Amino acid sequence: MSLPSVELLMSRHRFPCRYMFKVIGAADDRFLARVVAAVRDELCLEADPEYTMRSTRSGHHIAITLEPECESPQKVLAIYSRLSGMDGVVMLL
Repeated sequence: MSLPSVELLMSRHRFPCRYMFKVIGAADDRFLARVVAAVRDELCLEADPEYTMRSTRSGHHIAITLEPECESPQKVLAIYSRLSGMDGVVMLL
């Protein structure tokens, strides 16, 4: 996966801002929990960030959408980096 540059993020967003991450991966409860925990830990949040989850028609994968408040483009890139290295990730947007 090619990550956006800091310059591109700065040109399209005014930080701090809510930034949308979409993660598609294996349909199991542990995958959902790992994705949510990774974002929570990277942003040093006391509680899980809000998210939505839906299953694919086949039920083999889930799509998780998170839109946490990110202080900087560097935080966005840190989250992308952490999620992209996670087992079970099929697609990250």
